[in-house]
Amino acid sequence: MFEKLKKIWALKPLRKSIGYVIIMLTLFRLLAHIPVPGIDAAALQGLLSGSQFLGLLNIFSGGTLESFSVVALGVAPFITSSIIFQLLVMVIPALQRWQKDGGEAGRQKLNQITRWVSVPLAALQAYGFIALISQGGGQVGTSFSLILSGFSLFMAILVMTAGSVFLMWIGELMTERGIGNGLSILILSGIVAGFPQFLQQFIATFDQSRIVSLVVFLVLAVATVVVVTVINEAVRNIPVNYARHHAAGRLSRGVATQLPLRVSMAGVIPIIFAISVVLFPTMIAQFFVSARSVMVADAARWVIETLANQWVYGILYFVLVFAFTYFYTGVIFRPDEMAENLQKQGAFVPGVRPGEPTERYLAQTMNKILLLGATFLAAIAVLPVAMQPLTGSQSLVVGGTSLLIIVAVIIDVIKQTEAQVVSYEYEQL
Repeated sequence: MFEKLKKIWALKPLRKSIGYVIIMLTLFRLLAHIPVPGIDAAALQGLLSGSQFLGLLNIFSGGTLESFSVVALGVAPFITSSIIFQLLVMVIPALQRWQKDGGEAGRQKLNQITRWVSVPLAALQAYGFIALISQGGGQVGTSFSLILSGFSLFMAILVMTAGSVFLMWIGELMTERGIGNGLSILILSGIVAGFPQFLQQFIATFDQSRIVSLVVFLVLAVATVVVVTVINEAVRNIPVNYARHHAAGRLSRGVATQLPLRVSMAGVIPIIFAISVVLFPTMIAQFFVSARSVMVADAARWVIETLANQWVYGILYFVLVFAFTYFYTGVIFRPDEMAENLQKQGAFVPGVRPGEPTERYLAQTMNKILLLGATFLAAIAVLPVAMQPLTGSQSLVVGGTSLLIIVAVIIDVIKQTEAQVVSYEYEQL
């Protein structure tokens, strides 16, 4: 391990990339501690600790929602915009042409539109966050209050929108000049930044009667990390053979290779979808709690109280993540295109005819392994809810979504770093 670290440090381009990432992360964490004017940070932290909804939003904002900082939105608007355009590419022919036939210029144009759309989305999400937190995060009986109106409200939305756009910019710079995906690294840094505070709170409140809960927590945490790592890297290899062909008057030999299908192909995108769907009724209902109509006000309170129930929340969240995993994988996984490309390249799956039979075989295989992937992702999403009865503590819970992000980002950074080291050593030969 130390030899690898020496090799990495000895490479000047790689050393500069790591240094650039560290500088950008330092800037991000500094901005994360600058609150939007008019926010009671202490009261907000208490609200976040008691709300599963806002706790999940805090994760995907990189931990910046906790202090309602100027970058409280994180990169969520850009992620939302990217998801929207991934879906639109499937139904709008012009976007399909940009992506497939436009080359690098077409992809750049699509990325630029995605960035522009993220700006109004950031403004809408900023207003939604302020309205939600003003009503106690959708929790009935919460005493938290946030009163912003007129010019103060406009400035808060403007500052939060600018902060999100700035994070999107430095995230893309980190991707271009650093190692790994910059946006993912920003989210990872926010998650890791919360560990010292968690340890401080745990040490301050620790007593010997909680030793059993601590042991259970540590065992489950280690087991979760192992399972997340295994599932995240798990693939189903489909054997593929390339037929013999004539080249330069010679008959070349056929090549046997494999087509990998990832078990966790959708990543954390279904969790983001599910969070949006679960949160939406609460956000809408809190606007009608004070309605003049008694029926409307009672209905709004019923929605809020129902979704605040841990069992209802856990079951609904599990089902949505499971369903969205199938949906999103169906969007990004195109067996028809894969079968067509294999046929054009003179490749075939042994025992399966090219064309439509190959397409059906790939689709059926993906559906089988997706059952494991969707169940795993849904279980990881509701893990904090399931952990509370086992540990008997609100703080001793394993954040499955956080672990999934941490493992995926670390593995990606390690792979890209090793690839750059191998590339440099190859150039020196």
